[in-house]
Amino acid sequence: MTWLGLDRAIVRASGADAASFLDNLITQDVEKLARAACFYGGLLTPQGKVSADFLIWPDGDGFLLETAPAFAADLMRKLTLYRLRAKVEITAMDWRAAACFGDEPAPPEGLSAPDPRLPGLGRRWIGPGDGFPNQPEAALAARVAAGVPDLAADAGPEEVFALEALFEELNGVAFDKGCFVGQENVSRMKRRATTRKKFCPIATEGHAPFGTPLLADGVEIGTTRSAIPGRALALLRLDRALAATRLEAGGAPARLDPPTWLIPPKSDDAP
Repeated sequence: MTWLGLDRAIVRASGADAASFLDNLITQDVEKLARAACFYGGLLTPQGKVSADFLIWPDGDGFLLETAPAFAADLMRKLTLYRLRAKVEITAMDWRAAACFGDEPAPPEGLSAPDPRLPGLGRRWIGPGDGFPNQPEAALAARVAAGVPDLAADAGPEEVFALEALFEELNGVAFDKGCFVGQENVSRMKRRATTRKKFCPIATEGHAPFGTPLLADGVEIGTTRSAIPGRALALLRLDRALAATRLEAGGAPARLDPPTWLIPPKSDDAP
């Protein structure tokens, strides 16, 4: 399959303090992963909700944060506010992004690496120039098939906590690093296994568009988000869905279709 152009924005954090600056703010261990080709992380609110998520590309004396265009302006604003006296410059890059699920070679200019979230998400590329034609329908189908949310499309502003947004499953948080913004709540949810609401794929009859209520034994437990015919991502109380005898989406039968990597909630009677 050829490369699929993606609608993404690139924010650059560069300078002598770029690594330590980001390491103090975001969910990943930047100092540890600074030599990786690409890794996933996010900037949270002090309460632990996702303000923006991004792929992080080390590049020279800085890092390129590949994020959704809807997040870019606010991300730049917050990074600038946090900068204080750190030797860091925050700028926007006029680069493009793409994904590939086959063996097509990447362009010679720019950066390319396997998607750090899941092997099934193929390879990523960012670089200068016109890039590749955007193919939103193909990109949507690949993402929903994999069970991976696009937080700019699938959640409201600062709606979900990091572990509800699958940061643990998608290798987006370092639990063994020092403090980062929102770290206390993320660590508490991890330690107490209290993440009962999550994104999870469901199989549907027909099409269950964004916002379709999802019922478990007649009680609403969530709604669908990104969807394609026969399958949707849902933000739902996963514990109640797993215990239900009947699921419905928009009045039609549905069933959970969790990927093998999804971490289920801890049952109330578990030790």
